[in-house]
Amino acid sequence: MSDEELLALFENPETRRNAFNQLVRKYQQKVYWLVRKMVVDHDDANDITQDVFIKAWTALENFRGDSKFYTWLYRIASNEAINFLNKKRKRFFVPIYDVENELSEKLEADPLISGDAIQLKLQKALLKLPEKQRLVFNLKYYEELPYEEISEITGTSVGALKASYHWAVKKIEDFLNETD
Repeated sequence: MSDEELLALFENPETRRNAFNQLVRKYQQKVYWLVRKMVVDHDDANDITQDVFIKAWTALENFRGDSKFYTWLYRIASNEAINFLNKKRKRFFVPIYDVENELSEKLEADPLISGDAIQLKLQKALLKLPEKQRLVFNLKYYEELPYEEISEITGTSVGALKASYHWAVKKIEDFLNETD
């Protein structure tokens, strides 16, 4: 079923729960991996993904349809991931580079992250980026979303997104060249 059909079913109290369950099944993995690429840790990503769908459930009645459903959902997910990282940093009074080191260590030890040495290097390079730049890179590179949709998700202009993506790619290239 299309998102529009599921959202129409959601409006009916009798089919609301079933429609939402189908939306969760449709987007759970995508949301999980979007969050996972930001926070690295599997358990944290699971918790945040669950929080994303709880927020979506409580706010879906107010969804106006100005954007696509998944754009709206990705916005919730990206905000939750960034908020999580900011809270973690503040809660433990940890400088940003220590959070990067901790995530990098988790990345190396995680059996769910597969890939060769090059993929691991790319993931480590991504951890060096500021959260918003990392989000833009993930949405453009991995999710292959157009800048217009990323703009809706992040609330950032297309021009600023293009610049952010360019700088992210440059920083990643620099990191990869340094570690060779």
